[in-house]
Amino acid sequence: MSVAAATLDRPDAWRPAVNPWIIALAVTLATFMEVLDTSIANVSLPHIAGSLSAGQDESTWVLTSYLVSNAIVLPLSGWLSSIVGRKNFYMGCVTLFTMSSFLCGLAPNLGVLILCRVLQGVGGGGLQPSEQAILADTFPPAKRGMAFAIYGVAVVTAPAIGPTLGGWITDNFSWRWIFFINIPVGILSLLLTSRLIQDPPYFRRRRIAETHIDYIGLSFVALGLGTLQVVLDKGQRDDWFESQFITILTIISVASLLFVIFWEWKQKDPIIDLHLFRDRNFSISNLLMFMLGFALLGSTLLLPLFMQTMLGYTAQQSGLALMPGGFAIMALLPLVGFLLSRHAPRWLLVFGLVVLSASLFHMTTFNLQMDFRTTVIARLLQAVGMAFLFVPINTAAYAFLPREKNNAASGLMNLARNIGGSVGISVVTTMLDRRTQVHLNDMARNLSAGNPAMRAMLTGASRAMQAHGASATEATQQAYALIQGTVQRQATMLSYIDCFWFLGVSILCMIPAVFLMKKSKPGGGMAVH
Repeated sequence: MSVAAATLDRPDAWRPAVNPWIIALAVTLATFMEVLDTSIANVSLPHIAGSLSAGQDESTWVLTSYLVSNAIVLPLSGWLSSIVGRKNFYMGCVTLFTMSSFLCGLAPNLGVLILCRVLQGVGGGGLQPSEQAILADTFPPAKRGMAFAIYGVAVVTAPAIGPTLGGWITDNFSWRWIFFINIPVGILSLLLTSRLIQDPPYFRRRRIAETHIDYIGLSFVALGLGTLQVVLDKGQRDDWFESQFITILTIISVASLLFVIFWEWKQKDPIIDLHLFRDRNFSISNLLMFMLGFALLGSTLLLPLFMQTMLGYTAQQSGLALMPGGFAIMALLPLVGFLLSRHAPRWLLVFGLVVLSASLFHMTTFNLQMDFRTTVIARLLQAVGMAFLFVPINTAAYAFLPREKNNAASGLMNLARNIGGSVGISVVTTMLDRRTQVHLNDMARNLSAGNPAMRAMLTGASRAMQAHGASATEATQQAYALIQGTVQRQATMLSYIDCFWFLGVSILCMIPAVFLMKKSKPGGGMAVH
């Protein structure tokens, strides 16, 4: 073996010129900003629609357009980095994201805003994979756990605080400032990146003149992922396959993605390296990351909705109930990174899955009389499980991959989490609606005039209304309305419990997959050489 080859085989052969922890903080800035933007606009949609004279349904394209372009770029980031260089690609993404954020804030109408959000999604889509690849190359395997912990703070905390921050900014300033706040962060990130980041010597940058661009694969990746994201985002609103639009897009998405798998697998220079899935650890890590996104965004949607619609909390109060969970994740992730240097990832993964599923099962005990403290404790327990999953999953994914594959791997990992989140949101919103109807039908069987309990409740409510000045006819109508509202609330409450139960079972079913992983040393390195 030559000296050069021996140098490349040693994990500590190359060291960045700057302290790795400074690099980790520098690249996390832009990622936090990008992940925050996936959720910060949600609560501002009514204000955006009113300001730009658009309908409520039209304004949802502000969210969908960002998610579609973001999903398309994620798996392509490794290929694009190899052409222009990872540092140049990362700085280009930050620049595009920052400039398009500024243009979003200035948008005079909905069409311009949607176009700018597409550009913003293109820029944001390359940030997370690039950061993960930079961290994987900057830190040796034994310290990757701590590095991914810093990254995890951004990715897990940002979606939780996004709606609360977005609501506060919109209420106190203007919806345009949810985009303007990205500008100083983007400028600072660019300055730090230009001074601190460098591509490692083993990072092979292709010559543009010699690069074969797979236009067919590129086109079908964009078509398949773009239509899939629209289906997941719009499916429930359009009643899924009762809508011809959703049906056609689903057929296009499935056909395109199947063709991509067939086409890319045979390409010598694919834009998406599907051969990475030959590595068992990487395949299982992608599955676990998909389920982490599924549970994280699914429950993050359910909890604020439950608190506001069922418990009568304001948006700010529901945000405050979720906030301690975010702080818990920030506190625990460095501990998880430390434990990874002493224990194999699989045991931390099992612990995280058990705790996360237990927290979701605990949420099935929620009721309409619960207090603020109960909600906070439930979210804290969930945060513990999340913290023990995110970092070990990322560490296990890179354990047996060659370093030159880090960029391609990070793009696929982030795509798995994003698609998992979109699927999770679609599943829980559909399930919440459909299960409510099921429970309403079950309860309606007992709402008959022949039911003594029903007659007693109706009589009692009617007398109470008459005592407050209503006529006999008005009192009877109000009593029926009161009973109907009570039944509706109970049916919806049971539907929430069904959703939490489903999420808990889904996470619990992932535990056997952990034991299918190849064993690795503490720190994420290979167990055998």
